[in-house]
Amino acid sequence: MSGVNEIRSAFLEYFEKNGHERVASSPLVPRNDPTLMFTNAGMVQFKNVFTGIEKRPYDRAVTAQKCVRAGGKHNDLDNVGYTARHHTFFEMLGNFSFGDYFKDRAIELAWNLITREFGMPADRLLVTVFSEDEEAATLWKKIAGLSDDRIIRIATSDNFWSMGETGPCGPCSEIFYDHGEGIPGGPPGSPDEDGDRFIEIWNLVFMQFEQVTPGERLALPRPSIDTGMGLERIAAVLQGVHDNYDIDLFKALIGSVEAAVGSKAEAGKAASHRVIADHLRSTAFLIADGVLPSNEGRGYVLRRIMRRAMRHARMLGAREPVLYKVLPTLVAEMGRAYPELVRAEALISETLKLEEKRFLQTLDRGLSLLAEATEGMSAGQKLSGETAFKLYDTYGFPLDLTQDALRQRGIEVDFDAFNTAMARQKAEARASWAGSGEAAAENVWYPIRERVGATEFLGYDTERAEGAVVALVKDGEEVDRAGEGDEVSVIVNQTPFYGESGGQLGDTGTMRGDGVELEIADTRKFADGLFVHRATVRRGELRVGSALELEVDHRRRTMIRSNHSATHLLHEGLREVLGSHVAQKGSMVAPDRLRFDFSHPKPIEASELAEVERLANAVVLQNAPVETRLMAVDDAIASGAMALFGEKYGDEVRVVSMGVAEEGEKAGKTYSIELCGGTHVRATGEIGLVHVVSEGAVAAGVRRIEALTGAAARDYLLEQDARVRRMAATLKAAPAEVADRLEALVEERRRLERELAEAKKRLALSGGGGAAVPAVREISGVSFLGRVLEGVSGKDLKGLVDEAKAQLKSGIVAFVGVADGKASVVVGVTDDLTQRFDAVSLVREASAAIGGKGGGGRPDMAQAGGPDADKAEDAVAAVEAALAA
Repeated sequence: MSGVNEIRSAFLEYFEKNGHERVASSPLVPRNDPTLMFTNAGMVQFKNVFTGIEKRPYDRAVTAQKCVRAGGKHNDLDNVGYTARHHTFFEMLGNFSFGDYFKDRAIELAWNLITREFGMPADRLLVTVFSEDEEAATLWKKIAGLSDDRIIRIATSDNFWSMGETGPCGPCSEIFYDHGEGIPGGPPGSPDEDGDRFIEIWNLVFMQFEQVTPGERLALPRPSIDTGMGLERIAAVLQGVHDNYDIDLFKALIGSVEAAVGSKAEAGKAASHRVIADHLRSTAFLIADGVLPSNEGRGYVLRRIMRRAMRHARMLGAREPVLYKVLPTLVAEMGRAYPELVRAEALISETLKLEEKRFLQTLDRGLSLLAEATEGMSAGQKLSGETAFKLYDTYGFPLDLTQDALRQRGIEVDFDAFNTAMARQKAEARASWAGSGEAAAENVWYPIRERVGATEFLGYDTERAEGAVVALVKDGEEVDRAGEGDEVSVIVNQTPFYGESGGQLGDTGTMRGDGVELEIADTRKFADGLFVHRATVRRGELRVGSALELEVDHRRRTMIRSNHSATHLLHEGLREVLGSHVAQKGSMVAPDRLRFDFSHPKPIEASELAEVERLANAVVLQNAPVETRLMAVDDAIASGAMALFGEKYGDEVRVVSMGVAEEGEKAGKTYSIELCGGTHVRATGEIGLVHVVSEGAVAAGVRRIEALTGAAARDYLLEQDARVRRMAATLKAAPAEVADRLEALVEERRRLERELAEAKKRLALSGGGGAAVPAVREISGVSFLGRVLEGVSGKDLKGLVDEAKAQLKSGIVAFVGVADGKASVVVGVTDDLTQRFDAVSLVREASAAIGGKGGGGRPDMAQAGGPDADKAEDAVAAVEAALAA
């Protein structure tokens, strides 16, 4: 029972047997805490439960929570690979009590698990307690039989936990494992506590107070328990190793890295293998939870992690993308516990390949610049902050990557100068940071949700219903009534109005009751099922308790339904045509159009887009019924239903399926199956028509299509047809012949432009058809050809001057082109004369004549311009005068 997967399972099963609800790991993007970039502890998903604004149907829980610490306050990135226990991704095992058991039971459960179930020797264990927590010290003596010398009292905040400056808080008790006298270091609280002999394996937090103000702390009416045990740390202890990277999971990953890069994890190279193994875990799980590499926010942190791993792969000799080759090992090791890895494997692999390919293209240039900048530097010196910033700004090197590259040489970076250069970018990044992907609901909604319960949604079956007003909110505060003209948020016990979520916009419509009428401008969903209708009271007075008739805007809802169902058809079409790595990354379903964002590493060919559209419309023409079922989430996914990566689903999910595949591997099977809580058409024929109007990039690895359905698509195509017919009338051709006729006209225009260019060239070089002045004159013993060319732009002059120089063999050419009221001048000097005459000096004389300011070029060819085209002849004369001087 020492393998990582066995330890995780044993932990969860132990607490399940002791009355705890097994709760799945929440995504790495927190949904209930906008202050966190990533989930970094097991208690994050229970934060609102601990504060009392949310309740769960259980009061004991156990989890294996995936965590990332690679940005912000909790940032372990720099240490990864060089220490025994630092990771960017780790698993936190934890048990929780929400007002149920407290210190005695928490200590008993912990001690029994590690000594009886895990078989750890009791004489190797010691604990810390907060110095003021005599209760915990007494319980450790009573339950575990620990002597006073193995119960260490800590007076610092290390053993007192708080959620923030205010809120729930309480003392901690940490369990340490003694690796033995052969390892340097002392017990916690001693001068040598930073050594590796005594390792913390579990932290028990006794949440028993509420910090009201900095000076006031009250006892909580229902004290709670929050514990955290690092899976990698406990695995190292149980497997008899001192280093987390020697446990079975990392041995498998590092072995795969060795095979991928062709280099053994020997001394001097082991750190690079560790970095790749660790960073691949973070990368894969973040992508599976919906994060993609970008230049800001979470995506930027992901990119830093990926590029650090990629640089270490390069250090080991890799010259092609290799990280994706290690991915199957990770999926094999962790996919059973975290099935989102299996579902997202294709997307993760494609993203790794694309990002590593892009990075390798710039890596050589960046490292070359770094080597050049540090040539001759020795250990203890500092790289200039300006150079470090240039690496970041120009080559995409984060600061930590530069530091990592210089670490082995003992060279540091001038942080002050770097920070000065980065100040503006950091300010912009902070301004653009919007917190969690799903902001925490406003505090006002949770108390209402707890008091009145979730709103029952009736909108799948009807657009009209009756409801009773259970709460009103105006200006962020609950009120009992709202009068005519007031803007108010209305909560009813049941509603046909859909609350915006999953990309589908909220419904609009009306509410009417005895003497009152409301216009609904939007509907939102908060606090896990509370539907909030944004309303304006148009007539009468609205009160809590009023009975209302609710009516959704039928026309708008109908168009939204069509667009939402079309989104599903297009999603499946994209997967069929582009590959199974396609996954939804966002959508917007409005009444007038739909927008769909999806993962794909490159632009879509026109033929591919046409095929996607064809497949979608084939299902529309089937007029197939749209079926919905409620299923357990695991059963739904097992049946083939697509789930959105990172989306939060309950125990039961709504599965929407439509159409029959007419070709390919899925022929005869259901065309589209997705987990979806939105509203849809009853049969695909109601969509009428699907037409994609645009496709483009949104971010690295994310594309977007926009499409129209039904009447909107028909009107769009009718407008396009009218345009074609107008063009056909202008061209005096049948509509079917327009494209061929336009191609012929374009080719004819190109031919005429070529002929005109040749004619201008002959005119320029021939003397202009009977001109009184000889074509070539001799000035100061030098052949000179000067000419004003009407209708010739500056971009054509250089070629004409080059040909004139070739004909002269020895001489000077000055051509002035006049077009659109402006003049351009080019002067050319043959190579044998550049020691005597400088084209730049000559062109500046000409430029002054036409009102220009200087000019530039080389001694043999220079160009300038000016606004006074009427003085073109003067420009030629100015060159002549300069030659004669």
